Amino acid sequence: MNGSNSGTTDSASGTSRRSDATRGAILTAARERFAADGYERATIRAIAKDANIDPSMVMRYYGNKEGLFAAAVAIDLRMPDVGGAVSRRQDVGRVLVTHFLDTWEDNEVLTALLRVGVTNQAGAERMQGIFRDQLLPIARHVCPDPEQVPARAALVASQLLGLALTRYVLRIPSAVGLAREEVVAWVGPTVQRYLTAGSP
Repeated sequence: MNGSNSGTTDSASGTSRRSDATRGAILTAARERFAADGYERATIRAIAKDANIDPSMVMRYYGNKEGLFAAAVAIDLRMPDVGGAVSRRQDVGRVLVTHFLDTWEDNEVLTALLRVGVTNQAGAERMQGIFRDQLLPIARHVCPDPEQVPARAALVASQLLGLALTRYVLRIPSAVGLAREEVVAWVGPTVQRYLTAGSP
């Protein structure tokens, strides 16, 4: 009895690992294909070929291209905790810019999403949702006027997305050539002003 149960458990565990590996291969291929071709031109068949699996497997796990795209660009920006000490709050601009540089440079998914977002409505809506849901709590915490939170968060998003577009997608040489410390020194105070300065 015990041996039989153990064998069943091992089999289920092996199946789960294979399933996870398949999902991972699909998502990796999808991110690369969406980044290279955009949402409209990327196809389930091409993504399946890149992942070296049958297209039916993609459909089995994600249903359709829209479902696959949503899974491929599900992103937790892992925003830093800006609560607590006043000195931390006063330094939120530098902290956020540093965090985003780390995130963009280590996460090809964000770059892929930005490329899709500038040409496709689904990508744009996905990017809007990510920034709305994850930037707004920070803005609420540090903004002096609660009624201005959405506008201030939008201004921060415009600054960060503009930086990402020029540095990682368009790769404008002068933007790419800036050292991280220079980017933080230039952009940090602007983000800080958007979030914490008095109304103009």
